[in-house]
Amino acid sequence: MQKITPFLWFDNNAEEALNFYCSVFKDAEITSMNRQSPDGPLFTGSIKLFGQEFAVLNGGPKFQFTEATSFVINCEDQDEVDYYWEKLSDGGEEQMCGWLKDKFGLSWQVIPKALFQYIGGSDKEGAQRAVQTMLQMQKLDINMLKAAYEGE
Repeated sequence: MQKITPFLWFDNNAEEALNFYCSVFKDAEITSMNRQSPDGPLFTGSIKLFGQEFAVLNGGPKFQFTEATSFVINCEDQDEVDYYWEKLSDGGEEQMCGWLKDKFGLSWQVIPKALFQYIGGSDKEGAQRAVQTMLQMQKLDINMLKAAYEGE
């Protein structure tokens, strides 16, 4: 059992969320589903994404997700960025700098690993250009970041 587990409060749609995340994340596994009665709605459950356990609760409308908590997906390449961006933003809200909210209001950062070599590169002027380019984007584009860093 992992020591710390993110616990996500949903507005009576936690089971839908578990199924959605299983459809998006190829390695996802629902690890528990606890119902209020044998044929009743889901009360609590858990899912594992890339080895990280998340617990869920059908808690009702009292609390909402905010951008104060988000989950970063470190993507290998542009294809992976495009995949997660398309899947997670469907029915949700695209935001700036690689951030989005999914249809449940949960915030994600879909980030290419290459981002940090450009915004944190040894060429300080190139890094500043890459940052300025990133600030204009919603979904991050590796080729545009690279071109900005290299001054093209």
